Amino acid sequence: MDHDIIVSGGGIAGLTASAAFAKAGFDVLCVDPSPAITSHDAKGADLRSTAFLQPARQLLIDSGLWDRLAPHAASLQVMRIIDAGGDDHTARMSKEFDASDISEQPFGWNLPNWLLRREMAAHLETLPNVTYRTGIGAKTLFTRTGEARVGLSDGSRAKARLVIAADGRASPMRAAAGIEVKTTRYGQKALAFAVTHDVPHDNVSTEIHRTGGPFTLVPLPDFEGKPSSAIVWMEEGPKAKALAALSDADFEVAMNQRSCAVLGHLQLASQRTIWPIISQHAEHLSGERIALIAEAAHVLPPIGAQGLNMSLGDIRALLDLATARPSELGDRVMLDAYHRARINDIRMRVAGVAMLNKTSMLSARPLRDARAAGLNALYSFAPLRKSIMQMGLGAKG
Repeated sequence: MDHDIIVSGGGIAGLTASAAFAKAGFDVLCVDPSPAITSHDAKGADLRSTAFLQPARQLLIDSGLWDRLAPHAASLQVMRIIDAGGDDHTARMSKEFDASDISEQPFGWNLPNWLLRREMAAHLETLPNVTYRTGIGAKTLFTRTGEARVGLSDGSRAKARLVIAADGRASPMRAAAGIEVKTTRYGQKALAFAVTHDVPHDNVSTEIHRTGGPFTLVPLPDFEGKPSSAIVWMEEGPKAKALAALSDADFEVAMNQRSCAVLGHLQLASQRTIWPIISQHAEHLSGERIALIAEAAHVLPPIGAQGLNMSLGDIRALLDLATARPSELGDRVMLDAYHRARINDIRMRVAGVAMLNKTSMLSARPLRDARAAGLNALYSFAPLRKSIMQMGLGAKG
């Protein structure tokens, strides 16, 4: 056998899975068709950021990744939700959810995606039982009861006991395994970019809700001596495209109007990228000798920092099963158990985030007013507020 595990996909989830399974003693091949882009100003850089919620940190510690990431992370102590659904662009209601109400730790820690890939890739290079290849993707899959054979884009082949598909929402390994997906499209797109601002963020993450979707500011470490945040701005598709086409100067005017000035004047500190917004989940999380994780298994709108943290939940569940029966890695019993362990939580969270997204898109005045009233009711009832915060961190309801 060439390897114990082949990880298809070198995004954040794929790199984390590679590190986690290597630390557990498995021999891992990780392939990624994309070149390694590890600078925020490089063409094609992923300018989104990722918030690792509390439960995710232990997996990063166990994988040997956290010590590399911690110096670059910004803490998320407070989650602030603002309703700006009135007739102007001012904040008409603002509520803060403080992690100190439920924990001694912050809700999580935020890092830019390009930096995460840089640090994670550098860590993999230090591991003797990981082979990490960029510019090469997994294309074909042939499985038998005891092994999987993967055809790579350079014409070579590799064998393993388990294939982990971490290769995105259009996963070629999922398609090769014949696993169907259910997809919901919202007609939205998200603009992702970084800014500097006048007012320190004080480790407060802010979602500003208005017709079209939320405008989310997530703390980053200071950039060139100035307070900095990552922004994901969701809008209906045509408006998002129009915003993306603006000059930097005109775009700064628009984003400052949309931000309700919660952090003072914003200035662009990166390129802008644009991403389609969908919900998607696989009908089954495993097949013969293959397990789906991350966006190969589930895709969510970027609300509440659920997407990547669900992905790390996938990795933890799969890793626990693999280490419990290492000699049976990738067999049907293990992979059926993985599906059962994750599928209900995934479906619940996909449905919940989809509902929140549809609520954020409301345009009729009475419905916008109802959204604001609902936020006020949620915040005002302390036991419910704490339960929502705990569920957001991954606690089972």
